[in-house]
Amino acid sequence: MTYSKSDALFNEAQQHIPGGVNSPVRAFKQVGGNPVFMQSAQGAYMYDVDGNQYIDYINSWGPMILGHNHADVVAAVQKQAATAFSFGAPTALEVEIAKLIKRMVPNMDMVRMVSSGTEACMSALRLARGYTGKNKLIKFEGHYHGHADMFLKKAGSGVATLGIKQEGGIPAVVTDDTLVLAFNDAEALEQTIMQHGHELAAVIVEPVAGNMGCVPPKAGYLELMRELCSKHNVVLIFDEVMTGFRLAKGGAQERLGIWADLVTYGKVIGGGLPVGAFGGRKDIMSCIAPLGSVYQAGTLSGNPLAMTAGYTTLSILNEQPDIYNNLELKGKALAKGMAEIFSAKGTSHVINLLGSMISIHFCENAVTDFQSATAGNNDTFKKFFHHMLDNGIYLPPSAFETWFLCNTLSDADVQKTLEVCRSFEA
Repeated sequence: MTYSKSDALFNEAQQHIPGGVNSPVRAFKQVGGNPVFMQSAQGAYMYDVDGNQYIDYINSWGPMILGHNHADVVAAVQKQAATAFSFGAPTALEVEIAKLIKRMVPNMDMVRMVSSGTEACMSALRLARGYTGKNKLIKFEGHYHGHADMFLKKAGSGVATLGIKQEGGIPAVVTDDTLVLAFNDAEALEQTIMQHGHELAAVIVEPVAGNMGCVPPKAGYLELMRELCSKHNVVLIFDEVMTGFRLAKGGAQERLGIWADLVTYGKVIGGGLPVGAFGGRKDIMSCIAPLGSVYQAGTLSGNPLAMTAGYTTLSILNEQPDIYNNLELKGKALAKGMAEIFSAKGTSHVINLLGSMISIHFCENAVTDFQSATAGNNDTFKKFFHHMLDNGIYLPPSAFETWFLCNTLSDADVQKTLEVCRSFEA
């Protein structure tokens, strides 16, 4: 493949945009080379400015669960666009999507729409602090909850990808109340909550981590977390920006059978348009303004275009539950095929999978936390990434990002992906 137009655009972009990109992981810093500039997409495929076609395993980092340019979503957004882009006033759309979310997520009493996953997590933490009157929070190393100051302490995702050890621009006092634990370490979790429960407002967790690759919870771990939070009056926040409406209609909560006090959403909930949300128990949500004293606001919250795309996407998922079975089968076929190929080659690897989230680490030991996720051979991943890219398979340009599957990914697409894997030489 040739990337001459992408290279020229990247050279130009660096003169006008910091690093040439508007989100750091897009810069290909971990894998080397220049980013590819996309021009269009359809179904499971993306097309770059040079005319190259790719099977897409990013899917806009998760939102495009139905595939790109789903006809029903496009038609609904076009119809709404002809009416109005934004009002700054309430709409019936906001009521309808809130009701739909409540039908799909059984423990969702009330929901507030925002404009991004970062905003959702930031607001949920503020709400937990206002509700409990306590300040400290627990987060987990390698988990990413957006780029608000208090969450960037030992974060995963782009921070890990870029190798940033000390986040600039964040005063130490801002993160003094952030306690960071290793994911899946039950003993550390219990000890920390027992010690700090009286001053602990919240535990925020990706129930299935996706920002250090896909890392599911160990058996019993989230159950213990739920029990300890209830015992010590700590608000349990599930960050389901990635997993919400992707692992099941009710997200990771339904898939894993664990119910949080507050849940944050993004990605799928907007069908590809910028959106986020947080919601949960009525007694907690009632503390948000204008009902309570915890302030949160947003000019474009509940934006009609985003609400339309999200409502249409969620309606399809709600009405066609076989989509989740289809995604599950594709994920298992991909994982099984890659495991067989790399085992036959004698290439050390670990493949983590849950539903339509999957990742590969080139290492020998199980990947269960950030330390084990970063122990892999990143030089091998770099070669693997570019081999796949040059053969029409678009993966996340980082070993610390999960892949996302979409419903329009075909069996033939999976087989082509496996054929390209087979031709890779570590």
